[in-house]
Amino acid sequence: MTRFTIASFNVKNLIGADKEYYKFQSYTPEEYAWKVDWMADQLLAMDADVIGFQEVFEEKALREVLREAETRGNELNAAVIPPKNKRYHRKAIFKKLGFSGYKDAALAFAANTNDTATPGQRRPGVAILSRYGFSGAPEIIQDLDEPVKIPLKELGGESAGYFEIKRLSRPILKAKVPIDGQDITVFTCHLKSKLGEFITPAGAAFAVEADLNKYDPMGRAMGAMRAAIRRMAEAWVLRREIVAELRAGNPVIVTGDFNDGEHAVSSEIISGEVPFKNYAWMLRHDAQSPRDRYSAEQDLAIRKNMQEMRLTSAEKLFVRKSLRDVVYTTAFGGVYESIDQIYLSHHFHPDNSKKLGEMEYFSVLNDHLTDGSHPEAPYNKLASDHGQIMAHLRLGLEND
Repeated sequence: MTRFTIASFNVKNLIGADKEYYKFQSYTPEEYAWKVDWMADQLLAMDADVIGFQEVFEEKALREVLREAETRGNELNAAVIPPKNKRYHRKAIFKKLGFSGYKDAALAFAANTNDTATPGQRRPGVAILSRYGFSGAPEIIQDLDEPVKIPLKELGGESAGYFEIKRLSRPILKAKVPIDGQDITVFTCHLKSKLGEFITPAGAAFAVEADLNKYDPMGRAMGAMRAAIRRMAEAWVLRREIVAELRAGNPVIVTGDFNDGEHAVSSEIISGEVPFKNYAWMLRHDAQSPRDRYSAEQDLAIRKNMQEMRLTSAEKLFVRKSLRDVVYTTAFGGVYESIDQIYLSHHFHPDNSKKLGEMEYFSVLNDHLTDGSHPEAPYNKLASDHGQIMAHLRLGLEND
């Protein structure tokens, strides 16, 4: 039996000092030092074995954060872990007080192919850190070998054309993490945000909808719709990769910033359908009479197939287990919600009699979150605007 932790950490615009990542936005050396300091403390508090990172512009900056966390972890260990000549050094509590470190951990970084390194127009990537290393080379999914074409149909039956996507707004990073002899496929993603996607006319300096002095409510609504369509298309691409892994019999964990809540369509695309409790009442797809319904055997097969392709929110498993509902990872406009997720395949579901393991606990670091609505916790642009979430998992059963 092996216990491990996996986390998701949207770091909010990690890049070195004096580098303009978005228009007129950069860090002074002092601000960058503060951000490195804050992130190192968060990593020390989490002490996670596997972490999916989002909004990383530079691998170099992330490695600097990891080095700082390592330095602090070593100092912490020297202070709290007794040497072997102390008679009490075997106490179980010291296993919890120490920091395991990332000196020998593997880091995979996926740069964003939309990033041209032009100051003020940078685009962030994602990363996965693993104390267990990786089985094979991690895979980056962003530029699609074959464009995804989503055909649309008018209500009258004729074609309404199709939506096509050739490149994702940000990369999806896929890695196989070997834990106790079992490869677990880990994805981290950062789906398209809810910010409107506006089109700048040829020769113009900016999109018409961007001029708030000439507020265009319908144009901005269209921009929000474009963003939603893109987010759902990216969710479908991720779902395709997940299903391929599940069909191959591989356990899957997905981490990342979904930019949507658990019950949004995009999130449900990723997780898969929730099966009905019974399909025996339903008319068959080829019904010729009111009596043509699925049999009891077909009902079992349908639900089994759906469950094997489903992912479950680690947060919701925790809430169900603990009878609490206190998790949130973002704060905006006075609304506190979860858009950062860890999804687990059926291999970790407590109701699965053939599970490989299960989640024991779920934690979130969100005390730093505020959108400025509360004067006692003013907004800080240097800390992340996301909470960090972590699932505590056990691979193998107690009686193994």
